[in-house]
Amino acid sequence: MSKTSVKSTALEQRVNLREHGAGPWSMQILTRYGLLLLCIVLVIFFSLTTPAFASMLTLQAILSSKSKIALLALAATIPMIVGKIDLNVGFGIVLWHILAITLQVQYGFSWEFAVLTVLVLSALYGLLNGILVALADIDSFVATLGSGTVIYAIALWHSGGRQIVGDLPDAFTAIHHTEIAGIPIVAFYVLLVAVVLWLVTEHTPLGRCMYAVGGNPAAARLNGISVTRYTIGAFIASSVLTGFTGVLIASEQGVGQASVGMDYLLPALVGAFLGSTTIRPGRVNVWGTVVGITVLAIGIAGIQQFGGDFWVEPLFNGVTLLLSITIAGYAQRRRLLNQKAVQRSQAVIKKESSPAPKTDI
Repeated sequence: MSKTSVKSTALEQRVNLREHGAGPWSMQILTRYGLLLLCIVLVIFFSLTTPAFASMLTLQAILSSKSKIALLALAATIPMIVGKIDLNVGFGIVLWHILAITLQVQYGFSWEFAVLTVLVLSALYGLLNGILVALADIDSFVATLGSGTVIYAIALWHSGGRQIVGDLPDAFTAIHHTEIAGIPIVAFYVLLVAVVLWLVTEHTPLGRCMYAVGGNPAAARLNGISVTRYTIGAFIASSVLTGFTGVLIASEQGVGQASVGMDYLLPALVGAFLGSTTIRPGRVNVWGTVVGITVLAIGIAGIQQFGGDFWVEPLFNGVTLLLSITIAGYAQRRRLLNQKAVQRSQAVIKKESSPAPKTDI
């Protein structure tokens, strides 16, 4: 594979306050960081209207309950970068969290070996999905929907449709329930994963090639990039992160049941889609996903403290998904227009800088 030195922002139109004026500059800032500003506005609003919102207890509750969704949203972000979608961020954790418990309770595995087994199996499952999409050329939505339904059926068969309970080691439950300076450790997992993914996707040839594959697979292939390898690798990474999240859910709940899992699918996808509308509008990006999940978490927590009914959360997620897809489509069209404008300006500059041809008199 040939390495590339082209930056991931090479075709983004740069708006300068002095050159383009306050209007275009402020519009670009609002487009990039509007969702982040919305987070701040929501925090201020809920803090003023519900005194209990601005408390350490609320912060701990949000971080503890939404960190798993954030990890799943980051898992969904990885295949989205290469232009695919992985529904197994919802289906997969059903089996993975059940396995993490049954391997210890029923088969006598140590918790370390049980966790390792889940991660290995999730990697193999991601490999299968990658092969279905990249080699069998099945649409990623259809492939992961089919394989996800199968793995959900396996989870039902494995658990017998019953709850799996038993004594779990304290070290295993500490994976989720530990706190550092009053902050749940799962929040640090999210931060660590986000930083690693950001460094890989934004600052390495690997990440640039992934974006190239997602942007134009045919052009990427012509430039010597292995589209198949990057697609399969994205599904493996996504599945391993989903498996790790399943382990965290098992550590948190201490009970394995097939009804747990599907509730995570929609908010995870909402966070990933919503993330493509901010920071780097029109392009799936890691910090955008984190901001998207933050908006969901703050919004839902605030509405619940207002006394919202149980159906408010799925309604909020569904409406936000529709809005995020609409905004993401608009941002993507603007990004393509910006790319064409940059290419035209570069062509004009190159033409003007080239020396005039000599003529003989």
